[in-house]
Amino acid sequence: MPFSIKSKITSGIGLLFILLLAISVVAFVFINLLSDKTENLLTANYKTIQYCNQMMHAMDAISTDQSAIDSFEKNLRLQEHNITEPGEGEATQKLRNYFEMAKKNSSPVILDSMNKQLYDISILNQHALEYKNTQALETSNKAKIWISILGAIVILTGFTFVVNFPGYIAGPLRLLTDGIKAIGQKNYDKRIYIDNDDEFGEMAAAFNKMAEKLYGFEHSSISQLMFEKRRVETIINQMEDAVIGLDADGKILFINNMAEGLFHLKGTDITGKYAPDVALYNDLLRNILQKNRQEQPLKIIIDGKESYFLVDNRTVYNDEKTIGEVFTLRNITSFKELDISKTNLLATISHELKTPISSIKMSTKLIEDERIGKLNQEQKELISNINEDADRLLKITGELLNMTQIETGNIQLKIQKVEPKEIVAIALQAVQVQADLKGIKLETYCADNLPLVAADEDKTSWVLINFLTNAIRYTNEKGNIIINVKQQNKNILFSVQDFGIGIEEKYQSRIFDRYFKVPESIEKSSTGLGLAISKEFIEAQGGQIEVNSTYGTGSTFSFALPV
Repeated sequence: MPFSIKSKITSGIGLLFILLLAISVVAFVFINLLSDKTENLLTANYKTIQYCNQMMHAMDAISTDQSAIDSFEKNLRLQEHNITEPGEGEATQKLRNYFEMAKKNSSPVILDSMNKQLYDISILNQHALEYKNTQALETSNKAKIWISILGAIVILTGFTFVVNFPGYIAGPLRLLTDGIKAIGQKNYDKRIYIDNDDEFGEMAAAFNKMAEKLYGFEHSSISQLMFEKRRVETIINQMEDAVIGLDADGKILFINNMAEGLFHLKGTDITGKYAPDVALYNDLLRNILQKNRQEQPLKIIIDGKESYFLVDNRTVYNDEKTIGEVFTLRNITSFKELDISKTNLLATISHELKTPISSIKMSTKLIEDERIGKLNQEQKELISNINEDADRLLKITGELLNMTQIETGNIQLKIQKVEPKEIVAIALQAVQVQADLKGIKLETYCADNLPLVAADEDKTSWVLINFLTNAIRYTNEKGNIIINVKQQNKNILFSVQDFGIGIEEKYQSRIFDRYFKVPESIEKSSTGLGLAISKEFIEAQGGQIEVNSTYGTGSTFSFALPV
């Protein structure tokens, strides 16, 4: 089984570690032996000799001097606790016996016996010193031999490792470096041959396989790929939309001719640069790179003419991994011009229709006057239908005029301090007759001492009237509608609750969209603009509008305006 480079390095370093550990263990063992022998040599035996010398000095005056007796007693006691050699204990015990006799009768015979015992003890310890010294020397010599042998082995092993290992690593790396340089110069015939059964051998095999692939790629599809690349670039450059492509790191990959003119940038100057850095001195690029950019058309002046562009941002994925982004500025100027024309046409038609419709209503009012002549029942019904259709037309033209104001951004607001109760009163007065015709009870709950609200009284009343009109339309006869006005934090909340059929949840998110009508609605002639206009009026005043509805039980429409 072939060994990897890691296992070879680990084996070499492990062997060195084991040898160093062996030297350390041997040195530790012999040092401890020498320490023990030296300690014994310098402590027990040496002290015994000292005690004996002290006692010999004390014996010269033991018969006359009490202090000599005390000194002898002291050293003898120390010697009795320091017996280490065979026969030393018996000699010390005899010395004690003779000393006890000498304290009573210090005759020369007793003193000679004491000298003899002291001499025997000293000789025993001197011989022990000589023996232990010999043993220490032998241990020291053994330590020198073993440490020298192990040290030589470690030095030879380390030298072999240092000499051979760098070459073992550097050789294949040098071959790999030469191969990479050759590949960099497009020399795809380059091959690396390494016979090692380890990572270097695998590396050489992988390199050779890569070189073969590059050789095949170079001689097969490179020209086709380059052709396809040029064709894609030509298509992008011929597009009427401005296109900018970024890589995953936010660097600019390409920019077509239309984008160069629109952004006043040169592709050769910015390709490869970090897009946010380029955006620092280009307002248009900075605008489209913003993450929270509003989805509104951009108005750009080109050659003194207003042009409109819609920004489309697409993230490009490869195997669920993000590899870049493409920003497209689609020219919608022609559509915007058509939209403006449509808005102007609606405004003109709506405005022009108001006069004849008002004339029709005036005429019907005159016809209903009995001073001109009495009408039969059939004529009265015809006049009533004409009035209803005229009212419906006036409502539609009014909504269209409001919508044209919204689309052109010309909403005229007259913000002032208004009593919330006054807004409710205006709305109730406008719908009271309609509610009475169906027998509907309008219940009003308005909190006392409410602060003034900052609002356009006419437009806010219009919104509340629109809520009430819808509620009356979808409430059964003799039903109830609840109008609630209260303070909520720093806002005044107006809500209208009905108990009609309600709105299905799937339609609630679109209820404020322009021209949207709930399918199967009982109101067939509605334009679908009332709630959309209400939303624009409230948000233009800094407020919020919402609906809460449960299908089958009713709906609550509400809006909040700042105090």
